[in-house]
Amino acid sequence: MILDILITGGTGFIGSYLANVLRDAGNNVTLFDIVPRRELLHNPEEFEIIRGDLAELSHVFEAVKEKDVIYHTGALLSASAEEAPVTAYRVNLGGTFNVLEAARLFNVEAVIFTSTAATYGAGLETVTDDTLQRPTTMYGVCKVASERLGEYYHRKFDVNFRGVRFPSIVGAGRGLGGASAYSTLMIEYPASGKPYTVYVKETTRMPILYIHDAVQALIQLYKAKEDGLKRRVYNIAGLTPTTGEIAELVRKYVPDAQLSFKPDKEMVEIVESWPRILNETCAREEWGWKHIYELDTLVEDFVKTVRSCSV
Repeated sequence: MILDILITGGTGFIGSYLANVLRDAGNNVTLFDIVPRRELLHNPEEFEIIRGDLAELSHVFEAVKEKDVIYHTGALLSASAEEAPVTAYRVNLGGTFNVLEAARLFNVEAVIFTSTAATYGAGLETVTDDTLQRPTTMYGVCKVASERLGEYYHRKFDVNFRGVRFPSIVGAGRGLGGASAYSTLMIEYPASGKPYTVYVKETTRMPILYIHDAVQALIQLYKAKEDGLKRRVYNIAGLTPTTGEIAELVRKYVPDAQLSFKPDKEMVEIVESWPRILNETCAREEWGWKHIYELDTLVEDFVKTVRSCSV
């Protein structure tokens, strides 16, 4: 069945990769973004691209009309949210309210939401879907509030809200946004022949997931049968390497890689406030989730992608 799909943050990193896959499957895909980009889209002319602000209800309403599904990936990322918390509140939480209200009024079939491991508090080694969420950043605060808002709209108005808590998403073209961006840049820069200085410690351990796995998680959750779901938001674990382990594999596939470490106290504190391991048992048991890329295959494919200039 051909779907009319809206992706918020649709020309961003996750949005663009998701858009390419959904369009290749024959769907009609509309991309909503405040600063539209085109460099990660395979065939930009095949998409309707709407410039709009998630914080403006009228912009969201206009984009949502006559859509079957919304993939809500738009947000101000962690480091940017700390620099502009008021804007982050308006876009990240206010934007989610606007999306859910539009979905209710226009009878959208499903809203698929990208949340984050940053919804959990500091000092936690392993978290499950039922671990108490006490975020320490504005990004995390807005995401956990959005989760509860989505659950409310599901319970009160029967909006089919579903979400995933992603770890750091790794892949070509991610860009500089977010405190976890180093996990991408320390692969992408050396693969492009550029030096990179990592701003966390070699022993810093952070969950990561390859972008291709992230896209499949979102699509798979949308397709999951409702009667198998026991909750509305699920942890997606991915992999949990140390930064040093990533660097070792980068040097394996890029022997002349120029990688160095210079930890930045503020960035280290943000990254190490996140949990080390996300338990994804519920996603595995309730809708059959399983990632494909392990660390070695992730780095190998990432380097090949950068060198072929193809995403």
